[in-house]
Amino acid sequence: MEPANYYNTPQGRKIAYYQTSGEGIGVVFLGGFKSDMAGTKAVFLQDWARKNNRPFLRFDYSGHGESSEEFVNGCIGDWKQDAIEIISSLTQGPQILVGSSMGGWISLILCKEIPNKICGLVGIAAAPDFTEDSMWASFTKIQQDQIEKNGYLELPSEYDDGPYIITKKLIMDGRNQLVLKNPLKINFPCRFLQGTADQDVDISVALNLINHIKGSDIRLTLVKDVDHRFSNPSNLNLIIKTIHSVTKAAERIK
Repeated sequence: MEPANYYNTPQGRKIAYYQTSGEGIGVVFLGGFKSDMAGTKAVFLQDWARKNNRPFLRFDYSGHGESSEEFVNGCIGDWKQDAIEIISSLTQGPQILVGSSMGGWISLILCKEIPNKICGLVGIAAAPDFTEDSMWASFTKIQQDQIEKNGYLELPSEYDDGPYIITKKLIMDGRNQLVLKNPLKINFPCRFLQGTADQDVDISVALNLINHIKGSDIRLTLVKDVDHRFSNPSNLNLIIKTIHSVTKAAERIK
């Protein structure tokens, strides 16, 4: 495997990334919470981009994968800023963002903060506002008090060997990044993909999101019996098909 490249942000963080050149509208993949750019979807999309001569960028947020910093010291605002810096500096022209889970939330924030760098969005099991609506809202009073007192809470994870460390910083900063509590207008095509068997992001989140966004080209596709990973061969092909749909819609707007 080829070594990663690194981008040094103005905040002093060292962000690992892979980028391929090509023609047409570029695609940027934004991964999920505690995931990295070596995941199935990210690598599959880069292979597709190479074969189809499309510009493509995947990267690790700080505290994730091969990037600098410790995961427990990060928060949504930091990871959002990592995305802003690397997309603004390394890509040419408006991009199509493909955001998975937390990456879907960060993509929605970017739609507000750097709209001129975006011409389309594909959300995969998008998890907007999850630190507040999923994590904090589901914690018991004892767990909430533990975060307030100790500054963190350990939760078991089914995705790796170690627990999730949920910090007070993550919760508090998340409240400054919410996208479902204020108006959200998006003027470019958005496609959201959601599995009905997703145990991490309920279908109601996807329905609430598309009802909340104000825009003329917002669509949701529900896929029966698919879980949060959304990474079997038919799911991956659906992601590609959806990127093609967004590309055509974005080109009509140009």
